[in-house]
Parts: sequence; C-alpha cells; structure tokens
Amino acid sequence: MIMILLSYQFTFAQQEVSGTVTDEEGAPLIGVNVLAQGTTIGTVTDLDGSYTLAFPDEVTELQFSYTGYATQSIAIGGRTQIDV
Repeated sequence: MIMILLSYQFTFAQQEVSGTVTDEEGAPLIGVNVLAQGTTIGTVTDLDGSYTLAFPDEVTELQFSYTGYATQSIAIGGRTQIDV
C-alpha cells in the first residue's frame, strides 16, 4: 500500500516538455540529445526532430547537444513546449 502511495506522489511531482529541434533552414535534426540539466534523465529526437521528456519539478533547464553544434541550455520557465 505504501509503494502505491509513493508512486502516486512521484507521478504528480513531474513536469513534461515536448518540442521540435530544427537546423537554420528548418529541417528536423535527428538524434539530438535532450537532457534535464542536473539529472541523468534524457531522450533523443526522433525522425521528425521531435522529443518529449518528463522530469522532476526541480529541473529548471533543458540541455540540447548535437555533433557539430554548440550545446545549448534553455530555461523551461513553466513552458510545456520548447522548440529549438
């Protein structure tokens, strides 16, 4: 019973952000690493350059890294959609 309550609380202690990562010409970037800064929680963009990431409320920035591009950190600021 305690485990059920703890997992219920954990579910509500998260936020979720999604978006699309594109290059300068608007083409989707496949395989961009998206990391919830200060954690080991991350994902990779799909064939459309899209991502969705759930992480704890304490996280304030997402970090985007891709070979050949400078790593970029973006403040979440309560947003649920962040396109890069």
